[in-house]
Amino acid sequence: MANLITIGRLILLFVAIGMIYWGSAAMIAVAIVVIAIVFAGDGLDGYVARRTKSTSQFGAVFDIAGDRIVENSLWVIFAELQLIPVWIPLVVLTRGFIVDGIRSMSYAEGMTAFGENNMMRSDFTRWLTAGRFMRTLFGWTKAFGFLFLTGLEGYRHRDAPDSLIHQIYSWDLLRWAGWACVVISVTLTVVRGLPVIYDASALWSKPTTQAPEAAHE
Repeated sequence: MANLITIGRLILLFVAIGMIYWGSAAMIAVAIVVIAIVFAGDGLDGYVARRTKSTSQFGAVFDIAGDRIVENSLWVIFAELQLIPVWIPLVVLTRGFIVDGIRSMSYAEGMTAFGENNMMRSDFTRWLTAGRFMRTLFGWTKAFGFLFLTGLEGYRHRDAPDSLIHQIYSWDLLRWAGWACVVISVTLTVVRGLPVIYDASALWSKPTTQAPEAAHE
């Protein structure tokens, strides 16, 4: 059931992307709601897995993969729409590939990305990457940043002047808060990735069980 929720989130994501590219300002306003549902489902799949006692390593990896698809897709399309500079998705994608590659090594050692058996080796790095407060802060700022950028595209739409979204985005406070969420989420993306690289040094020093020839295939 939890994996079906993740699949459903991905389907809704691409529906919302279609609305952003080919819809009117009113349709983009609907896309904001759809993306909000996508992010609301982020915690729902884990909750359902725990309640139904169907947690698994595959489910945990699939959940993270789903999150990566959601955030990477949105960063890329907002860069393509020229709402943000292209270096942002490049940084996020690079960070994601490195961190997920390192975490794949920890899975082989029986560790997890989050939870009690995570790979972090100090209280500070554990708090920064796996702590509930930091995960919540990161999740909320990222979600609101994406919702803001979605609405900003609607605000720029050719039929926006007569729409509610144009009136709302005329507020300076909203734009300041929206851009603050974007900046904070990008910053936290990088900051929360660095400890994973640092704490993974213990895994790098472990000898491989493969033969030297096989390791280079």
